[in-house]
Amino acid sequence: MARIIIPTPLRKFTKDESTFFSSKKNVLEAIEELSSFYPEIKNNLFDEDNKLRSFVKVFVGDKDYNSLQEKDIELQDDTVVSIIPAIAGGTGK
Repeated sequence: MARIIIPTPLRKFTKDESTFFSSKKNVLEAIEELSSFYPEIKNNLFDEDNKLRSFVKVFVGDKDYNSLQEKDIELQDDTVVSIIPAIAGGTGK
């Protein structure tokens, strides 16, 4: 099963789980499965058109999924998918 790494800011939506295992065959299906299993995380990952939000980066191994031309990446049992939400803030000084 592929492993999805859930970043700390989103773990409040996954009952503090840091990892989710998926048997889905491609990246988008696996992330959709994650959001079905933990419905509260969906609004943080997908927009109203059910597309990944622009500020959410997804890496498959060390490849940036968002920048790849071909989005239908097949997952293997040892594939690691990392979700990286953009973090903004600061003092503005």
